[in-house]
Amino acid sequence: MKYLILLAALVLCTSVAAADWREDVAAIHGELDGLIAKEQGLSDVQRLQRFYELSYDLMMLEYPGFATALGDPRGQDRLTDLSQDGVHRRRRASKNGLALLESIDRSALPEAERVNYDLLRDTVQRQVDGLRFPQELLQMTQMSGPQQDLSRLLAVMPNASAAQLQNQIARMEALPAYIDQSIVLMRNGLEAGATPPKITLRDVPQQIRNQLVDDAAQSPLLAGFAEMPATVDPLQAEALRQQAAEAYRKHVVPAYERLLEFTETEYLPGARESIAARDLPDGEAWYAHNVAVRTTTDFTPQQIHDIGLAEVSRIRGEMEAVIQSTGFEGSFEDFLTFLRTDPRFYHSSAEDLMREYRDIAKRADPELTRLFGVLPRTPYGVIEVPDYAAPSQTTAYYQRGSLKAGRPGYFFANTYALDTRPRWEMEALTLHEAVPGHHLQIAIQQELEDLPWFRQNPSYTAFIEGWGLYSESLGEEMGFYKDPYSKFGQLTYEMWRAIRLVVDTGMHYLGWSRQQAIDFFKENAGKSEHDIVVEIDRYIVWPGQALAYKIGELKIKELRAWATEALGDNFDIRAFHDEVLGKGAVPLSVLEANIRAWVEEQL
Repeated sequence: MKYLILLAALVLCTSVAAADWREDVAAIHGELDGLIAKEQGLSDVQRLQRFYELSYDLMMLEYPGFATALGDPRGQDRLTDLSQDGVHRRRRASKNGLALLESIDRSALPEAERVNYDLLRDTVQRQVDGLRFPQELLQMTQMSGPQQDLSRLLAVMPNASAAQLQNQIARMEALPAYIDQSIVLMRNGLEAGATPPKITLRDVPQQIRNQLVDDAAQSPLLAGFAEMPATVDPLQAEALRQQAAEAYRKHVVPAYERLLEFTETEYLPGARESIAARDLPDGEAWYAHNVAVRTTTDFTPQQIHDIGLAEVSRIRGEMEAVIQSTGFEGSFEDFLTFLRTDPRFYHSSAEDLMREYRDIAKRADPELTRLFGVLPRTPYGVIEVPDYAAPSQTTAYYQRGSLKAGRPGYFFANTYALDTRPRWEMEALTLHEAVPGHHLQIAIQQELEDLPWFRQNPSYTAFIEGWGLYSESLGEEMGFYKDPYSKFGQLTYEMWRAIRLVVDTGMHYLGWSRQQAIDFFKENAGKSEHDIVVEIDRYIVWPGQALAYKIGELKIKELRAWATEALGDNFDIRAFHDEVLGKGAVPLSVLEANIRAWVEEQL
């Protein structure tokens, strides 16, 4: 009984804390207003540095899931407030942030702060520019949304104490309001014509059903309660399990049932038929904004389309040469069919697939010291994509870790439909998602010292994904791609990103059909048809995001070639890579300025 009384007290405390956070947000907005009006008598440097602190606090309070990712203790019993008040409050914060930055005299800042100022102002300016477009109405796609958010969030939450487990329960209890707020936004999207295309939502009802189980203990939401640490008293642990199961039955199940009914009776029937972003409200401008944000360039969609066609042609030539080296007799299309269908290229069990991924990662680790002078402290693991999301999820993705939270980074590999997961793509994929790709780059960025918080966290998709694709090309220097089929796999992955430039702009800017994009992909890459369809649907619901990879990779390769020629025998690949990663993710123009300045210093 004493444990139940304790738990009741914990619930009371968390509900009080949940009310207090809005007061903290209001206080931050009040101080921001004072900084804009210069009421505190601070210098411009002091005002800027105070804004760093306030913007971090505001981010942690407004986005408690982001706070979980960073290991910040605030808001761990809450979900993001998606009410109209919440949406307006965050819009106001972006506008006020820009007003404050505009009120600061850049010339009065020391050189190091000017760089921070420029990056922060660029970010906030893009946020304000994006307020023109109702992104908040697009709450649910096959890639993400309320049908997956809680599962993903609870999976990274700690469970080392009763208080931490109570936070997980509180978030389950908060799910009904979160889903109801999401539904309101999606209904507004139906009225405004701002929805994902109907074709991409076909698997979402099943994703919701996957969260509904008869036995609460079998729900992925309660995974943290299955094996509790010794720090939790056994009697208290049992009480927490019961409370979690009750929260699941009383709060989670009805909320998901409402979401399922809304999805099947309103959202799917009312979703738009068109796949093009240009057909959204103010769609042409919206897509152009996405392109600029994702690539950090001023390329037009047509320019990017043309770059993609040129890259497809170039890579196709290299692929033909590899086919010739294998002695294969037949056309390019015949070779792709061979790769897609021959049993030798596929594992028969998820365990074998995961074992090979982990073997590749372990072989990559010791090669890093030849290419990098600085390596991160944060470890990483290789695990499976959760079953509930796997059918509509891409081949793999990376989830960053946090030293502060005591959480490693993870490379998630998809084991669904094993006959669509060829072995010849595994080396390139591992190098992209783990090391020297996303884990290496993001962990180094998170561990940078003496930088404001916003420069320690991933941003600028062109840099991050450009680095991931560039990392695949380092495989030969690391001893990979010795098998011609694996080399063809690496070229397939590069071709995949070049195809993205063509089909993303084709669908959203030039009016291509979904089938036209699928056919172009199938003609030029060896990926399975399942993967191709999942990828095309991803590009449809993330307009412009897929452009970042190839654009970023081309810039990094261009800078490496230029630095190699400029420095000659003095070029040091380890020093070059350290310089690329040593200032965190930045716009491509800033990266170029950094590398050119570095080369001048070497000379």
